[in-house]
Amino acid sequence: MTWLTDALQRPAIAWWDLLDIALVSILVYQLLLLIRGTRAVQMALSGGFILGLFFLSQWLELETVNWVIRNLAGYVVFAIIVLFQADIRRALAHFGRAPFFRYFTREQSTDETLEEVVVTAANLAARKTGAIIVLEREIGLRNYIEGGIPLDAMVTYDLLASIFQPGSPLHDGAAIIQGDRVAAAACFLPLSVNPNFSRELGTRHRAAIGLTEENDAVAVVVSEETGSISLVRDGRIERGISPDALRTGLRSLLGSRSRLRPSRAESRSSLA
Repeated sequence: MTWLTDALQRPAIAWWDLLDIALVSILVYQLLLLIRGTRAVQMALSGGFILGLFFLSQWLELETVNWVIRNLAGYVVFAIIVLFQADIRRALAHFGRAPFFRYFTREQSTDETLEEVVVTAANLAARKTGAIIVLEREIGLRNYIEGGIPLDAMVTYDLLASIFQPGSPLHDGAAIIQGDRVAAAACFLPLSVNPNFSRELGTRHRAAIGLTEENDAVAVVVSEETGSISLVRDGRIERGISPDALRTGLRSLLGSRSRLRPSRAESRSSLA
């Protein structure tokens, strides 16, 4: 019974031990949330099987199996980085959105900027003109901006409407907004390969989903076929929304700062 007595005689648990356990539990929980519904689940199960086989080979003294697993372990790490680079980027971006890092976020968009985007989407939808407008949040979009045509111009309905005018050289690709300025147009975005989405989604919708799967940006998509407006964020798409719902969604996701003068979109409405 000595072994039982030794097992029960554990050192006292201090508060930092509980904190340590809580932090590890949160990290494991967040990791499981990130890989849920992705191909990483199958890889995690395979990794667990190999890990179990490693301990089993030690217990049964299977020297050859143990030697193979120990020598392949170093290469498995590099294979994981290569195969799951997109998932790793998404995970790091997810942790970067923690409340602590919000103290370092950039200035929020003004009501005027969001109103210009809403008016543009509504008018383009009425004409069934395809468009994709991306609004940057905490995570920068410099890689995609550098691949497009730099503009660095104030966000206005006239500018956005001219960008997505059929036949315009800037029509294909996305317009990216940083703060209150259109940083670039004709930007190409990564397409989503998630098989769970409907095959009815076109290239614009899949590009918006693909970007928001690995970035915290918000995308507004106007369908060229149906003229419907979609709001995309966190790899999820909300289709067929009204301009009012789009305005509410953008304000809740991006926040807003009060303006001291009427927006350009409101000025045009009053003149009309």
